Amino acid sequence: MIKHIVLFELAENAEGKTKAENAEIIKRDLEKLKDVIPQILKIEVGINTPDAPEINYDVAIYSEFASMEDLDIYTHHPEHRKVAAYVSKVRTARACVDYKA
Repeated sequence: MIKHIVLFELAENAEGKTKAENAEIIKRDLEKLKDVIPQILKIEVGINTPDAPEINYDVAIYSEFASMEDLDIYTHHPEHRKVAAYVSKVRTARACVDYKA
């Protein structure tokens, strides 16, 4: 199993929306992919709590795939690419870890 963890830091304002609005859009659109891309075994999208005591990333994605090949299918799937295109317009930083479990 491959676990895929991604963190995004978002701009305060982008695409005519606030950081909070963009975080909700990202969460909604990524979670919808579970119904479209069968290679996603699990996906969870969390938005950092506004009263977190430290400077943190704004959005965290935790997902699971059976193999690196399935992760690659997800990464290149047209529906994922649509979400990724939006994210790239509103993010200021990204971190990612893929590991075998």
